[in-house]
Amino acid sequence: MDTSERSARRPLDAVALQRVRRRLAAADTAPWLHDEVSRRMVERLSIVKRTPQQLIDWSGRVGTSTERLRAAYPGARLQVIEHGAARQAAPKPAWWSPQRWSRGAKPEQVDERALQPGQAELVWSNMTLHGEIDPQACMQQWQRALAVDGFLMFSTLGPGTLVELRKLYESSAWPAPFAPFVDMHDLGDMLLHAGFADPVMDQESLTLTWPTAQALLHELRGLGGNVAPDRAAGLRTPRWRADLERRLLARADATGRIAMTFEIVYGHAFKAAPRVPVAAETTVGLDDMRAMVRQRRP
Repeated sequence: MDTSERSARRPLDAVALQRVRRRLAAADTAPWLHDEVSRRMVERLSIVKRTPQQLIDWSGRVGTSTERLRAAYPGARLQVIEHGAARQAAPKPAWWSPQRWSRGAKPEQVDERALQPGQAELVWSNMTLHGEIDPQACMQQWQRALAVDGFLMFSTLGPGTLVELRKLYESSAWPAPFAPFVDMHDLGDMLLHAGFADPVMDQESLTLTWPTAQALLHELRGLGGNVAPDRAAGLRTPRWRADLERRLLARADATGRIAMTFEIVYGHAFKAAPRVPVAAETTVGLDDMRAMVRQRRP
């Protein structure tokens, strides 16, 4: 896939995406899968050789990572990014909540537009990149927020996610059940185009099972929603819902459980010092110049 600015945009319904973000932010708990991936990502923090003094959790409340990051780096300044729709919908902790009274450096809720460029030593994003219409533009925001030699870690859903559900819809001649996800190799190319160095991508497949079709559909709704522009128009009927549940149940194994696959893609990269191109006349941005000066200081 060509990773130019135009082709990096994904075919997502922006209005539907905002509704999904508000619903996820207003939920009592974040999705279980997000929490499990967050736990697995924290286990990978050993690859970060430096102890960051300033870090950004770009995944906000639905990424379920803020407390884990604060425990991993108790003395660091921790900033948390929430999308505008999610920030408005997020419930406020009660006065007696441990979130208000816990000791140590408290996370700051910030708008990504207010971030100072080149300050963070670690940018972290758990299970939110697949909700971006333009993932490469998001990566460019991450790159601007990082200091030279700063580290990026993220996770997202890959195209192997819910292949069973996609095949069921195709065999039933129904519109797409969800928008397509980006392949990890294309994500790696986007990182390079966004200005990152030495991107490393890997993935794992998780198979989850449910005892009933109703439980499966309830959990899938908790993970998000269908934001594909070519999804079925209007509301589905109870008869269609019953047909979907019957077709899902037909996929159950010998124990009566229904399985679905989720491809989890992990990526990490770092921000290298900017290089000045050799030319008769060269223009260098002020932020890049400052970064180069800091890099050359003994």
